[in-house]
Amino acid sequence: MSGILAGLSDARLYSACVVVILYLTTCAYFLWPRRRPAIVTAGDRTASATLIAFGSQTGFAAELANRTAQSLQAAGAPVMLASLQQINDEILRQAKQALFVVSTTGEGDAPDPAAAFVRDVLDSSLPLKSLSYGVLALGDREYDNYCAFGHRIDQWLRHQGATALFDVIEVDNGDEGALRHWQHQLSVLSNSPDLPDWEAPRYERWRLTARHQVNSGSAGDACFHIELRPQADVSATWQAGDIAEVDPRNSTWDEKLEPLPHREYSIASLPADGAIHLLVRQMRRPDGEPGLGSGWLTAGARVGEDVAVRVRSNPNFHAPQSDVPLILIGNGTGIAGLRALLKTRIAEGRHRNWLIFGERNAAHDRFYGDELEQWRAEGKLERVDLVFSRDQAERRYVQHRVRECADDLKRWIEDGAAIYVCGSLQGMAPAVDAALSDVLGAGTLEELAISSRYRRDVY
Repeated sequence: MSGILAGLSDARLYSACVVVILYLTTCAYFLWPRRRPAIVTAGDRTASATLIAFGSQTGFAAELANRTAQSLQAAGAPVMLASLQQINDEILRQAKQALFVVSTTGEGDAPDPAAAFVRDVLDSSLPLKSLSYGVLALGDREYDNYCAFGHRIDQWLRHQGATALFDVIEVDNGDEGALRHWQHQLSVLSNSPDLPDWEAPRYERWRLTARHQVNSGSAGDACFHIELRPQADVSATWQAGDIAEVDPRNSTWDEKLEPLPHREYSIASLPADGAIHLLVRQMRRPDGEPGLGSGWLTAGARVGEDVAVRVRSNPNFHAPQSDVPLILIGNGTGIAGLRALLKTRIAEGRHRNWLIFGERNAAHDRFYGDELEQWRAEGKLERVDLVFSRDQAERRYVQHRVRECADDLKRWIEDGAAIYVCGSLQGMAPAVDAALSDVLGAGTLEELAISSRYRRDVY
């Protein structure tokens, strides 16, 4: 054994030890469910470590938490993995970032091992304003209180002042699409877009029929409007808010390629348009090479070529079913998801819509500007506030416009408006969340989130 270990590099030995520790922790949870498992750290145990807390009834949440820890550790991020049995006030107060992977059992109840956490933590108050968090909620839609425990944790954290990194991700009976979305968020949080998928998705063939740059001369990276049309045997069904998952380089179709992690893009169109429309920014790696997914869609794939695509339902970002006012806030390529929502609202004859959108320069970055102006002129888009950060000496962003529109925002909310946010997870989303909290009050924003009137699709 000593000879084998000597042949391993320190980095490989370290990684192997971490995987073994995480694996043994999960096994211990399965084999001795009544014991209180120790907290396991991977990487330096510092304030920068991401806390991964799981509440599991059958072991599935523990398995997913273990995979989550392995993914972040593979990206070089320090983690702390623990059952909710081990989470107390002190641990939560010290954490800066936490991910909760929790199941719901019975009629909306917490898993049995989480009973002490519910009694000692969820029934108390803690100052958690420095904590950012995400929740993966496991459940079964056949039950009335679907994913109730995950939502209870989310609501409690919001009430303590913690900041949600993204909306609760619900998993219905192990739904693969929802789990891939969780993995996508892990890649964003760890700044590691090449994290491998846990399971390879099954793609369909769509044809790349149009592609053109929409921001020539921009100070930012090139953005492309892309159209993908389904092949005859593809069921082209989706709703505004849904996501297109793309296989870079069609790796699952090419036996010469290693399977590549999927990329997610907000769909900017409706089935009535006859094609999936995407707005893709050509990201660059540190060495200047195009990003894996964006490079494939904007330059690698040829117009007329088939592209491997799968549509993932994103019900949390579907348009409101009732005729309530709708406030849409976003930046950059986030306009794609907001455009689809506007198309749905207009098709339904619901015209009380307000868009607050930010980009760099008005001269180059007015994405879908002609279309938006036409909708406003026709009375289908009641109000548009555009913010261009670099058109004046002092940088201005959408969160600044949110604060400036405080009185009008309050009136719209009093009229029953919902708020949908789409765009960058880093920067825009937390800044807008803080602005809305200041304008509307933290309690009001929390109630809007609980009642599904505040929804976000951020990446």
